[in-house]
Amino acid sequence: MTDTNLIASLFDRLNQNQLALGASVEELSNWVEQRGSVDIATNVRAALETLDDNLVFIRQGIAELTVTGSLSQG
Repeated sequence: MTDTNLIASLFDRLNQNQLALGASVEELSNWVEQRGSVDIATNVRAALETLDDNLVFIRQGIAELTVTGSLSQG
């Protein structure tokens, strides 16, 4: 495994962790909202938008690292 592939794999795992944490926090915000704390749930969802905003860039970076790593092996 090249350094580039290792970095791409690392970033991919970090991205998976970020998605899992985001989904968990979203579930908690739904639970909070159902119990009457709509303002808190709204604030949490606004903060989670940062994860969504960065998702495309992160995935593109991982894809480019993967391609770079694959090309350097050949």
